[in-house]
Amino acid sequence: MLGSILFLIVMLEKVIAMDLDLSPQYPQNKIFEGEAGSYEAWSSSELAELKLGGSKLVLHPRGFCLPHYADSSKIVYVLQGTEGIVGVVLPNSSEEVVLKLKKGDVIAVPLGTLSWWYNNGDSELVIVFFGETSKSYVPGDFTYFFLSGGIGIMAGFSSEFTRRAYNLKDQEEADKLAGSQTGVLITKIEEGISMPQPDNEFLHKMVYNIDAASADVEVQMGGVFKTLTSSKLPLLEQAGLSVSQVKLEANAMYSPTYTCNGAARVVYVVEGSGSVEIVGIYGQRVVDTNTEAGQMFLVPKFFAVAEIADSEGLEFLSVLTSTE
Repeated sequence: MLGSILFLIVMLEKVIAMDLDLSPQYPQNKIFEGEAGSYEAWSSSELAELKLGGSKLVLHPRGFCLPHYADSSKIVYVLQGTEGIVGVVLPNSSEEVVLKLKKGDVIAVPLGTLSWWYNNGDSELVIVFFGETSKSYVPGDFTYFFLSGGIGIMAGFSSEFTRRAYNLKDQEEADKLAGSQTGVLITKIEEGISMPQPDNEFLHKMVYNIDAASADVEVQMGGVFKTLTSSKLPLLEQAGLSVSQVKLEANAMYSPTYTCNGAARVVYVVEGSGSVEIVGIYGQRVVDTNTEAGQMFLVPKFFAVAEIADSEGLEFLSVLTSTE
């Protein structure tokens, strides 16, 4: 009996030591803000502990996020906008694919993918990024490497290296190539400059509109549940992620669920509000609070989570660190 009591005490101490703040949060870290748009990220010790990440990009009309790659695989969800454009060069490929994006679109960005983002519309383009950071320099954060601009890789090389790499005739051309773009992260494209046009041939292979998709489960007066895996969007396999979307009607409940394959979850509230509870090790309720649009919360592996919508309903997107 004494041995059993000591075992329980040790286990409870481990539970207490895992004191994670999993409550819903807005982005805490404003990384960039300018006339062309803004970029902010969720940043916490909990994200680092679970090796997850989340960020939000807002592009004003003609706002352009400079070409870059990152140290993490991500899922991208378009929250707002109808005239987004993204250019993508996948790992081990030399071909750029240009895609059109609109509200509800999901695109996978595997580790090391080169991309740029542009708002070709008259209203804001709002995009959120979620993913895992197990290979990142800073667990819990996405670290970006820009090709051009004031903090770009190209500007870091000497003129001689740039000249020879691009077969330029003199140092002046090399300096112009490396230093003509002085923007940082997000810049505004001048009127009259044409951008690459989207290629519809690749759209269905690389972009999936989860808002318009048919429901996997639909309950009358309750809501709808949708899943998105590599069977519908092959790039998710390369990214090692999957997505689910839940839309609850007024006062409806999403019953307690857990991931049986050990995947952690990032949950983002798209619209509405409601209450959320998360229960973890030894039945400890670690979250019992309200949540609303624009907030994100984390669900560690094997923890159970449930939500109840308020009178206006509740819609949320879950990104899982698993392809299933």
